[in-house]
Amino acid sequence: MQITGNHQMARIVRDNDESVREGYIMNGGKEVKLFTSALKAFQCNNRIVMAQRKHLDDILRGRIIGRLECGRTQLEVSEELGIAQSVISRLWQRFQDDGNVSRCYSTGRPRVTTPNEDRYFAVTAKRNRRSTASDLSRQLSSDTGTTVSRQTVYRRLGHIGLYARRPVRCVPLTATHCRLRLAWSREHSLWTPQQWSCVMFSDESRFSLQSDSRRTFIWRAPGTRYHQENTIERHRYGGAGWLVWGGIILGSRTDLHVQSVTMTGNIYRDVIL
Repeated sequence: MQITGNHQMARIVRDNDESVREGYIMNGGKEVKLFTSALKAFQCNNRIVMAQRKHLDDILRGRIIGRLECGRTQLEVSEELGIAQSVISRLWQRFQDDGNVSRCYSTGRPRVTTPNEDRYFAVTAKRNRRSTASDLSRQLSSDTGTTVSRQTVYRRLGHIGLYARRPVRCVPLTATHCRLRLAWSREHSLWTPQQWSCVMFSDESRFSLQSDSRRTFIWRAPGTRYHQENTIERHRYGGAGWLVWGGIILGSRTDLHVQSVTMTGNIYRDVIL
């Protein structure tokens, strides 16, 4: 325990031990009785800890100012109301400066962009889905003079449901491809499981030996992954790579075959099938 000043302010460290009697503290494993002034300061300190994070209403602020104007000291008001002396000191100083003790409410930091500039982000991102946040920020600065960060662009587009995602890569299908596949599906729509058990479906996947970070992103909304405007068509794959072939049949599957050479009809017939 450390007693400072003539106002009996106590700074006490006490274990949370319910067995310690009221008016005593633990010091070196022994109970030590507090002086009356130190006990009063200790109780006041407990009230301060409980109340120091609560905002003061206007009525309580008026009570504090009234007591101080009547000649009470800040310490006496602090002990009586259970409010930290630093809070009372700042309130009194503010009252002397401008005569106002009401709490000042703040609306927070103002928005950097206007609603029109937010709509500008949305329209531009939908028109050019591959534009980056840095691109949108530079375009806004060039057109309106407003400078924003990339994170601001992400937040504004996120508020309307647009997020930066990797696009789906697919092989393009022509109208003839679609027509023939639809006709084939309708022709075999009534096949029985016994008929399908005699059919094997094969497919291949290409693994590139060159680096492909796929760092191309687009702006899209959730649930629109396979929409046409969110896909990238790839006609060919350049560079060295390996082809992995496999087939499935009703209730079974083939082994995987790795090919580093160009697949021909003979290789497909002799190896894959």
